[in-house]
Amino acid sequence: MKKRWIVLLLLAGISAAVVMRKKSAAAKADASKPTGPQTVAVITGEVRREDVPIWLTGIGNVQASNTVTVRPRVGGALDKINFTEGALVKAGEIIAEIDPRPYEASLAQAEAKKVQDEASLANARLEQTRFAELLRNDAVSKQQADQSASSVAQLEALTKADEAAIQAAKLDLEFTKVRSPITGRTGVRLVDAGNLVTANQTTGLVVITEIRPINVIFTLPQNSLSSLAPSTKPGAPKLKVEALGDDEKVLGEGELELIDNQIDPATGTLKLKAKFQNDNFALWPGQFVSARVLVDTKKDAMVVAPEAVQPGLDGTFCYVVKQDQTVEARPVKAGIRVDDGTVIEEGLKAGEKVVVTGHTKLRPGSKVKPQEPTKAP
Repeated sequence: MKKRWIVLLLLAGISAAVVMRKKSAAAKADASKPTGPQTVAVITGEVRREDVPIWLTGIGNVQASNTVTVRPRVGGALDKINFTEGALVKAGEIIAEIDPRPYEASLAQAEAKKVQDEASLANARLEQTRFAELLRNDAVSKQQADQSASSVAQLEALTKADEAAIQAAKLDLEFTKVRSPITGRTGVRLVDAGNLVTANQTTGLVVITEIRPINVIFTLPQNSLSSLAPSTKPGAPKLKVEALGDDEKVLGEGELELIDNQIDPATGTLKLKAKFQNDNFALWPGQFVSARVLVDTKKDAMVVAPEAVQPGLDGTFCYVVKQDQTVEARPVKAGIRVDDGTVIEEGLKAGEKVVVTGHTKLRPGSKVKPQEPTKAP
C-alpha cells in the first residue's frame, strides 16, 4: 500500500513539471512577437472654408404694428355684427351697424330746413333789388334799402349753417356703419347685437390688431453698440434680423427699423425694433422670441467642429491627422462660435483632417483609424 502511494506522488510531480514547461515556452513565444503602437478609432472632420455670419442675439417680445379698440361714434341700437371673432378684416370694411333711422330723420329735417331758408333768401334778394331801384328814384329811404341788404346777408349765412347741419347729419348717418380703421385680425367680440351703445363708450365693440407686418422689440448688451454703429449712419442699409422660436427654428426674417436713442442705465442694455412681414403668421403679439441681428460676415473663414478644439496648458489645440495616420497636437487660435462650428483664426488650413471625438486616448504621434460620424436616426 505504501508503494502505491509513492507511485501516485511521482506521477503527479511529473505531470506538474510538464505543464509548467509548456507555460514557460508559450510565454517566451509571446515575448518574442514584435509589438507596435496601438491604433485608436476616432471620428474626424475636415477644416472647411466658408463665409461666417456674425450675429448678435437678444431676447425680444412681439408687438402688433397697430392695435385699435373700435368704439361707436354715434349712439343707438346695435343692429348687426358683421365680423367673425379671430378673422381678418380690411381697412374700411363694415364690421357693425347701428340703427340708422333716427339719423335718417335728422338728415331729412336738415335738408328741409335748408330748402325753406333758400326760399326765404330768394325772396329777400328780390326785395333787395326792388329797394335798390326805388332808392335810385328816392322812393324809399337808404335805411330801408340797408335793412333789405342785411336780411339777404342773414339768410345767406343761415343757408350756409343749414348746409353744415346737413353735412353733420350725413356724417352721423355714415357713422351708423362702424368700419374697421385698419387691416388686421379681430379679437373677442365685446358687445352683442341688440344692445344700446353710446358714442365713444368706454367698452369698445372689438379690438383689432395689425399683425402683418409685425414688430419685435428686443434688447442687446451695451457693448453691442460698436457693432451696430455703422448702420446708424444716414443712407446705411438696414440690417437683417431673424426671429427664433424656443426650438431655435427661424420664425421669420425682417429688417432692423430702430436703435433706441439711449441705453437703459438700470440694465446696461440697448433696445432695438425690427419689422417683419409675417406672411405666414408665425409671429403673434405678446410672443417671446429670440431675435438676432446680422452685423457682419467674415469671408473665407476656417471653420471646424466645436468639439475639435481642445483646451491645453499652453492654450487651445487640435489633433491634426497626418498622411501616415498619426496625429499632431497643433496649437490653434480659436475665434467666435457659430451655429455648427468654431472659427479658427490661426493654426489650420482648409482641407486638413482634425479629430472630433476620441481625444481621451490620444497622445502626439498616436496612430488613428478615422471613422465616419454616425448619423442620427
